[in-house]
Amino acid sequence: MTTDTLFYTIISIIIINFIIDKYLDALNAKHYSDPIPDELSDVYDDNEYKKSQAYKKTNYKFGIWSSLFSLTLTLGFLWFDGFEYVDTIARNFSEHPIIVALIFFGIIMLGSDIISTPFSYYKTFVIEEQFGFNKTTKKTFILDKIKGLLMMAIIGGGILALIIWFYQQTQDLFWLYAWGIVTVFTVFMNMFYSKLIVPLFNKQTPLEDGSLRDKISEYAKSVGFNLDKIFIIDGSKRSTKANAYFSGFGSEKRVTLYDTLIKELNEEEIVAVLAHEVGHYKRQHIIYNLIASIALTGLTFFILSIFISNTLLSNALGVETHSFHVGLIAFGLLYSPISELTSLVMNHLSRKFEYQADDYAKDTYKAEPLVTSLKKLSKNSLSNLTPHPSYVYAHYSHPTLLDRVKNLRKMQ
Repeated sequence: MTTDTLFYTIISIIIINFIIDKYLDALNAKHYSDPIPDELSDVYDDNEYKKSQAYKKTNYKFGIWSSLFSLTLTLGFLWFDGFEYVDTIARNFSEHPIIVALIFFGIIMLGSDIISTPFSYYKTFVIEEQFGFNKTTKKTFILDKIKGLLMMAIIGGGILALIIWFYQQTQDLFWLYAWGIVTVFTVFMNMFYSKLIVPLFNKQTPLEDGSLRDKISEYAKSVGFNLDKIFIIDGSKRSTKANAYFSGFGSEKRVTLYDTLIKELNEEEIVAVLAHEVGHYKRQHIIYNLIASIALTGLTFFILSIFISNTLLSNALGVETHSFHVGLIAFGLLYSPISELTSLVMNHLSRKFEYQADDYAKDTYKAEPLVTSLKKLSKNSLSNLTPHPSYVYAHYSHPTLLDRVKNLRKMQ
């Protein structure tokens, strides 16, 4: 394969991915005005449904323009040898491969963030504000950006430096060491993300003693689930949208409830949501997802090790000499079709897990409080109640609200 062939293959992949993605978006948009299914007729009244349609259409139009801009910028950057230009800048500071790579990715990530910030700002302070969701202050927005960049530099930069160092030391076997590094990091983050990272962005407080905690404790005891760590997170700091999630395992397992969720749902519904989260743990979905993630990471690094030493990767992006960091960019672009396929598999698995967690909540608690809570949360976020099946298959990690309600009300 020649350099030109590889270059045009990369261009083709980017364009084809864009076309498929926009086609699915358009299919989905055609269903925005579909009649609400009878099972969900109580989610919206007429005015609320019109508001949800307007919200979806606004986001759809915004998505078209922002993704067109991103596509144009990416293609222009590739066509005019932008990666070669950035690589030259990085090499003006140092010749050490690790330092060059860190500067190279630092420029790319910082430039990307600067370019994407106006879109993020518009999404937050215009669209989300218009529909009553936004609670983020400009100070919080800026601090989130700074914290995110610092975390990327420290954590991402540290992992990248280790991977390049192992590549220099072991060449063909570097993928095993890289896999090991990322595996350790992934397990560590699964265990301690809520404890170490979340406090940098949000305040978490233990659920106070009272009737809600008593009901949760009573349920947890009834299913033999030791749950001491129940936290309320100040999600209302940024948005009115509600959520809940389970994190960690072993002694570090915890349930986190958004304060907006506490406000939206009654106590019985909150316990039902928690029963769903306990279902994920009891059915070992966290472990399965962790294993799947680690296995996919290993596969990716193995395939990377086969191609990364080939100068064609760097040459395709306009860099004449072999460069690990430029090759990494080229590989990422070439690997995206495989990544899309694995994403489809993971989404399918995730939807299956959601049904299982719903079934667990139905079997160990009650179905109807979970149904009403899901409806309230969908209303709270102006969710699309009539998505196109192809869009669901490609993008949804959860079943549609209609499918979940039908499953929960299905006779055993």
